[in-house]
Amino acid sequence: MKKLNEYEVWFVTGSQDLYGAEILKNVAVHSEEIAKGLSDSVQIPVQVVYKPVVKSPEEIYQVCQQANVAEGCIGLVVWMHTFSPAKMWIRGLDILKKPLAHFHTQYNTEIPWGEIDMDFMNENQSAHGGREFGFMASRLRKNRKVIVGHWKDESARKKLGVWTRAAAGWHVWQTTKVARIGDNMREVAVTEGDKIEAQIRFGFSVNGYGIGDVVAHLNEVSNAQVEALVKEYDAQYIISPETLKSQYLKDAAKIELGLRSFMEEGGFGAFTDTFEDLHGFKQLPGIAAQRLMADGYGFAGEGDWKTAALLRAVKVMGQGLEGGSSFMEDYTYDFRDGRSRVLGSHMLEICPSIAMGKARCEVHPLGIGGKEDPARLVFDVDAGPAINVSLIDMGTRFRMIVNEVEAVKPEHELPKLPVARVLWDPLPNLPVAAEAWILAGAAHHSVFSKAINTEYIEDFAEMAGVELVVIDKDTKPRQFKDQLHWNEVYYHLFQNKM
Repeated sequence: MKKLNEYEVWFVTGSQDLYGAEILKNVAVHSEEIAKGLSDSVQIPVQVVYKPVVKSPEEIYQVCQQANVAEGCIGLVVWMHTFSPAKMWIRGLDILKKPLAHFHTQYNTEIPWGEIDMDFMNENQSAHGGREFGFMASRLRKNRKVIVGHWKDESARKKLGVWTRAAAGWHVWQTTKVARIGDNMREVAVTEGDKIEAQIRFGFSVNGYGIGDVVAHLNEVSNAQVEALVKEYDAQYIISPETLKSQYLKDAAKIELGLRSFMEEGGFGAFTDTFEDLHGFKQLPGIAAQRLMADGYGFAGEGDWKTAALLRAVKVMGQGLEGGSSFMEDYTYDFRDGRSRVLGSHMLEICPSIAMGKARCEVHPLGIGGKEDPARLVFDVDAGPAINVSLIDMGTRFRMIVNEVEAVKPEHELPKLPVARVLWDPLPNLPVAAEAWILAGAAHHSVFSKAINTEYIEDFAEMAGVELVVIDKDTKPRQFKDQLHWNEVYYHLFQNKM
């Protein structure tokens, strides 16, 4: 996975020729200083690249056109140092395809009360220059993030950093190749969807591959490679001597090596499989899927290509952040009076990036699929805030649903449950959260993340032009249903403009 510091956002400052050479020189100096300060900030993981001050419709159009085709550029950050008449921005904004952030800041921190004069006022007009720009962006129905605050403030830099991570996720998403190994789990609805519309809207492609395509790679794996990978398992995980010697573990290692080779050769960023189509595999890929997710690949079970693609984007956004992200499924409830919780898990495939402590590598039978006992990583997840995100196809549009949750340390041992698992409190509570989730049509699969929060998904959804609904501590069922109804009208009217 490409590192975030290999991407760049362009810092573009708006002005005009009206103010004369001296002021424009100062504007350029200030802009370059701000761009460098942001680029050097620990809160912003990508490079912030200064671009010459734009002062005319032609210059604005050119920089937007250049940004569209620049491979390393994942978005534009614009700032109005002075007053930049917004009609100049129409052509440029109209063609701009990269994400846009409007940084409503100014060079100076405080007003120089004893020294301020009209020269200072003419040079430092961000306060109303940004409002002029804001009108035009709104008039053009341009999706963007607005960040208000001084450029040295940590809060403003954090917001910009979140946006850059979302922009990187969106950039990668548009060219992600999803390998659907086998087909959808039979008769399941929510994991299906319009793959053509997804590629039109989001850019990522989904294509099917027979299990034999992966088996061909398995057949090329040598015994020496398998033994080396088993030693790697032994070094990284808690594993019993019996399991270490097990043929089941060696078969799992062979599957991982073959699957990894298939993914690398095909240039895939995400994949799905299904336990109903495993011809040529001795066992369902468990530890293989877990470890590939840990390396940044998107994954979802039962042919769920939407969740696999979404996890890939979240993995890109969360690079270097603590907490991790994983494919997830609401499995069972702990219904208690006044405090009900969800136990999330899956048959095998939960990413160890969310593990609390060192994972255990174990081999156990799997009650479905009719295959040999698969190896998997077993662990619990530590307490802390997290989100569950679902992407669904509503037929006329895609919808993204976020539920904010609070992960909880397990209160009891689970000695007979040989899978990774996480316990969480959904906000505002289980009855309301589950009701809203179901009303929105959200899937039983999701992306669970402790690395990112709702703000990242909000920025990402804005870039993708996709409907977003959030279930949080303030959610009330009646208002939530109203929002869904209003959204039906909004997206019916504007879906062709997004």
